[in-house]
Amino acid sequence: MADFTWFKDSVPDQLSVKQVYGIAFSADNLVVLRIEDGKYKLTGGKPENAETFEETLKREYIEELNIELEDIHYLGYLLVEDNSDKYAQVRMIAKIKDIYESHIDPATGKVYGRELVAADRVKDYLKYSDRAGNEMIDDAVQLAQVRYFQK
Repeated sequence: MADFTWFKDSVPDQLSVKQVYGIAFSADNLVVLRIEDGKYKLTGGKPENAETFEETLKREYIEELNIELEDIHYLGYLLVEDNSDKYAQVRMIAKIKDIYESHIDPATGKVYGRELVAADRVKDYLKYSDRAGNEMIDDAVQLAQVRYFQK
């Protein structure tokens, strides 16, 4: 079983990034979650063709949920240590620009469910068992308050 550690720093150069996932907020401070096989998840995936983290996140949200993002900010990364394998999973926050009709994800052939949930309830839906994942969600909600909702 893998161990996860949360860092708010930049990913070290020697660490490969295998995933970029986001926490996307609506104008009324709701977070969109992807529903797959009855489980709530964040949306994202593997960077392709030398994409930036932002480009990866935008593409994955369109492919999986048909949601357009804007105002994307780097949050940090989860260090994953799985036996001798060490890599990073980048996390970002974003604002939802537009939500379009659900469609088939071209990568998986699935149509995912999606639900907007209150930002302070995201952890209840994701049910992360590790401390790092819950710290990441807390930091995402806190940064979104500063970046998107303070007037």
